[in-house]
Amino acid sequence: MPHYFDSAHRVEIETLRQRLTARTEWPTWLLLFGVYAGWFAIVLGSGGLGLWWSTLLLIPLLVLWLSVQHELLHGHPTRWAALNKILGYAPFAVWYPYTLYRDSHLLHHRDEDLTLPGRDPESRYLSAAQWQGSSLFERGLHWLNKTVLGRFLLGAPLALLALAWDEVQRLKTGERQAWSMWLSHGTVTLLMLLFIGRYSVLPIWHYLLLVSVPALSIAMIRSYYEHRPHAEPEQRTVINEAAWPWRWLFLNLNLHLVHHDLPGLAWYDLPRAYHARREQWLARSGGFLMQGYGQLWRRHGVKAIDSPRHPFH
Repeated sequence: MPHYFDSAHRVEIETLRQRLTARTEWPTWLLLFGVYAGWFAIVLGSGGLGLWWSTLLLIPLLVLWLSVQHELLHGHPTRWAALNKILGYAPFAVWYPYTLYRDSHLLHHRDEDLTLPGRDPESRYLSAAQWQGSSLFERGLHWLNKTVLGRFLLGAPLALLALAWDEVQRLKTGERQAWSMWLSHGTVTLLMLLFIGRYSVLPIWHYLLLVSVPALSIAMIRSYYEHRPHAEPEQRTVINEAAWPWRWLFLNLNLHLVHHDLPGLAWYDLPRAYHARREQWLARSGGFLMQGYGQLWRRHGVKAIDSPRHPFH
């Protein structure tokens, strides 16, 4: 447990971890079952639902699945990483292999490296050298990606292009882990797409482009302003007091500083931990507070929130 918690705060957190809910993890098990059951129900029932109702139901389900995968890689609902990997390996959202997401995201949790290009794998900032080496067109894309609208429209395509570039380089060098990961992920993804093509009214191209990509675009809104450059690592991570639909889709990851400080705390305990010590969390964040995603849209729908160039890397 972090050293900066006082003794009373440590007792509060330990009490949360010892509750029956935390020991059994039944909310996460229920969520897992619900997503799997929901996906198969929508796909198999798409003939009755129709193409577009099926699409509108699948998109938020895939956003939720990405959040569930995040819980799994942080050690929920079991203590066994291999079992959690099996539970979360279904490629419903298509593009990111579970293993790649897990390994990259756990590196992101080195808080002293947050936002630093080349050190934080989830950084959205460019180093001085990257900025100087980019074209005017590339700089324009990066500036657009710093608006909420730009992140929603461009965030997923840009992330997928970067993913393809990086992974092709790994495959070209013959990296065994990369080949193994993509062969296994590609196999189960192909089987899933064949299942969709055989048992649903959704064309495969439709699922790829009009279900999975929009789901990734919505998930990009969560990460739009989760972190900022700051000299103090603990003041780089946001607290976003979002409304319930977003809290549900993102499994309370809007309370992002709480998650970074307590990465082993389950999604359903994050609000309780936050509200018990709200003023302390806000002080620790340096006042890095957002009053929901609507506030971000009103202020930065078409206005960049900050520079794509990291200010002190």
